[in-house]
This record gives sequence, C-alpha cells and structure tokens, in this order.
Amino acid sequence: MTTPAHAENDIAIVGAGAVGLAAAIALAQAGRRVTLFGATVAPNDGRTIALLDGSWRLLASLGLTEALDAVASPLAVMRMVDDTGSLFRQPPVEFKAGELGLAAFGWNVENTALVGVLAARAEAEPNIRMIASPVTGLEPTPEGVRLSGEGFASFVARLVVAADGRRSRVRETAGITTRDWAYPQVALTTILSHARDHRDASTEFHTRSGPCTLVPMRGGRSSLVWLVDPAEADRLSALDDDAFAHAVERRTHSILGALRIAGPRGRVPMGGLSVDRFAAGRIALVGESAHVFPPIGAQGLNLGLRDVAALRDAVAGSADPGAAEAMDRYDRSRRNDVRLRTGAVDALNRTLLTDLLPADFLRGAGLLALSRLGPLRRLVMRQGLAGGMAAAS
Repeated sequence: MTTPAHAENDIAIVGAGAVGLAAAIALAQAGRRVTLFGATVAPNDGRTIALLDGSWRLLASLGLTEALDAVASPLAVMRMVDDTGSLFRQPPVEFKAGELGLAAFGWNVENTALVGVLAARAEAEPNIRMIASPVTGLEPTPEGVRLSGEGFASFVARLVVAADGRRSRVRETAGITTRDWAYPQVALTTILSHARDHRDASTEFHTRSGPCTLVPMRGGRSSLVWLVDPAEADRLSALDDDAFAHAVERRTHSILGALRIAGPRGRVPMGGLSVDRFAAGRIALVGESAHVFPPIGAQGLNLGLRDVAALRDAVAGSADPGAAEAMDRYDRSRRNDVRLRTGAVDALNRTLLTDLLPADFLRGAGLLALSRLGPLRRLVMRQGLAGGMAAAS
C-alpha cells in the first residue's frame, strides 16, 4: 500500500474493480490525491475483457500496455453470424481491422490479469492511498463528502467517485434515480482450448436466446460468453466439463474444432441499468454504477473506461474537482454516448429474443447492408472503436 505524504485527499473512489483502479490511476497521474477503497480481487469465472482501440490507448497513456502485452491477444477480425433460423438469415459479416489500416481492433485479456496489472500500477503510484476496508458511511458536507468506516480515520473528500457497481451505495447517497430491468437470459462463461487456430478472430453467433461469442486468447484458447434462457442455463451448468465443451462445439458449429474446458466456468444473470444523470452534488458515477447491459458489442468495460477518460478531462484545471461546473461537464459528456450505446445494445438483444418477422427483416437487412457496402461497414467499425464492437465484454 502506498500512502501519500500529505493527508488531504482531493478524490475518494469507492470500488477497486477494473474501472475504479483505472480511475484512480488516471486521476492520480493528473496530479490529484486519491484514496481508493475496496479489495482488488476479480471474480475468477472465466470472463475476459475485449479492450478495443480507444481503451487500449487510454491504458497506454497510463503506462499499462507493456505489462498487458504479455497477457493480451489481438482481435484482428470480428465476425457476426446470424444463427437464429430466421427466414431473413443473411451470410456472416466480417469486420477486418486491416480495412481501417489497423493491425487489430483491440486486445482480449482475462479479467483477473487486467485487474492484477491495474492493481500493481495503483500500488506503485505515490498519489494513491489504497484502503481495503469498506466505506460504511457517506455524509455530504459543505466542503465535500465525509467517508467513514472501520480501519481508517474518517475524512472529507471534495469528490467521491462511485465505482461500486450495479447496486451502488454511493449512487444511492447521491440520490440519483435509476431504471433497471432484467432479461430472460443467463450468460455462461469459461475459457476453452481448441483444435483449430482462431486466427485472431472473434465470432459472435446470434441465436434466439442471445449471442454466443468466442473471443481469441493466447495459447490456442478462446473465451466464451453464451447467453441462454435460465432453464437451459440450469441444464448446461449441470453438465461435466467434457459434456459442456461438446455442447459449445455444437452451438458454434465446430468452427474451432474439438473444444476442451481450460479455465473456470461462470454464470451471470443478465439485466440492464441506466441512470437519469451521471453526477449529483460532489458524486460522479463510473462503470456499472452508471450503466449495465448484456455482453454484446464489447461495450461494458470499454464504456466504463470512457467514463474514466471523460471524468479526468472534466475535472482538469479545476482547483476543486467536485465543483458544480466540473460535475456538469462530466454529466453532459456522458449522456449521449452512454444512452445511445445502451439503447443500441438493448434493441439488438431484444430483436434476437423475438421471432416477429418485422424484427427479423430489419436485422437481416442490416447485416446484408454491412456485408455488401464497404463504406457503411467501415463507418460502423470506426464508430464501434469509439466504445466497442462485436466481441464479448
């Protein structure tokens, strides 16, 4: 643990997952004094993160990509396959990084490895104080927000950043209204080894229960995110590793040949969440405290890292990082981006879950246009790189 020589803190961040750690590093390197609360343990459930170009550039600016290079795998091709059985089924669409003059759209890395790299950097940063104890009290004051809990002396921070996830207590303290919803889906996750070379390609099969996605990893492996209905999730979860791997192979049409489980298996209920604003008082929301949606289009963590960059920019040059003007700038900067992407992911997921012909027609027409029209495909790729594309998040 690193403790600054000064006792005063500009910013307190509650939540030490990937987004909270990235926020602490970005703000500390911008000259802010930061206290980060929470244990830096990532769930070991086989999930990976597809860090697309914008996120990779942010992490590069924080001095993190050299360490990530050793554990990340490039995403050179992103393939979408309509496997719904629709009357309007179209040929697969491939997005190739080479069309944009890029070697890769981004890099896929295990969640546990990413958090480990971020935590090591945070511990070495002199402007960050790391406290594993939870925050149990949050009290707005005229000067800021007072944080209290066992294991540390209470203090007032001029800005508190909520990085404590979907059920954020910090967001509740700020009085920010949420809208949340559930999908009739469960995401099954794991890491697989396979007989065929993935050739740095991610493949997303669109099925009637949601996407089933294979994302390339180092060492002849790929990560899996498979959305199914809860009853099917129960059945598949009860299978042993060999039987489960065989079920995945059938679902993905043996695109990678014979499969074998090569990591832990996880199960995550699917839902969504949106907020009416991204900051209130001296509290700002980042990551899943501000937005949650299914793992479609690599939006989740990539969007959270965009929150981090926007917050860093919003408070830059402000003597008081929690001042109303800085919080207004942050709120305005996130509204359109987050709401547009949340709406797009929600709409795509819901069209997969329905067999209504108009929805199938529109989805099929969109895929056909992407496959046939190079300028449109390249435009979609450029837009996707701003926050995510067709890979698991």
